Amino acid sequence: QVQLVESGGGLVQPGGSLRLSCATSGFTLDYYAIGWFRQAPGKEREGVSCIKNDDGSTYYADSVKGRFTISRDNAKNTVYLQMNSLKPEDTAVYYCAADAVVGYPLLAYEYDYWGQGTQVTVSS
Repeated sequence: QVQLVESGGGLVQPGGSLRLSCATSGFTLDYYAIGWFRQAPGKEREGVSCIKNDDGSTYYADSVKGRFTISRDNAKNTVYLQMNSLKPEDTAVYYCAADAVVGYPLLAYEYDYWGQGTQVTVSS
């Protein structure tokens, strides 16, 4: 069955960097769009980034543009989110999600499959 497992979260200082991984199984990654989302306590789930399956195009929320980079390694069935210049407001649980067809890449309802999330805390 389809499975996504996030890893790489942790505690980092403001201005620091962290790389999240989304390991996938049960489907061919090349045929699926992968999105990263985050949710802080008491707040709605926010679309962070997406990499498409058709042309490999990428999308980012305005709040992370210039700081975060999404990439994929189809041979390893893994998608990465490189996070640089981290801010306290980046603190959240980060989720990866997958779907074969995504019209609006930063909207959570577009995705059928989800991981369990990994905690990212940015604090001094």
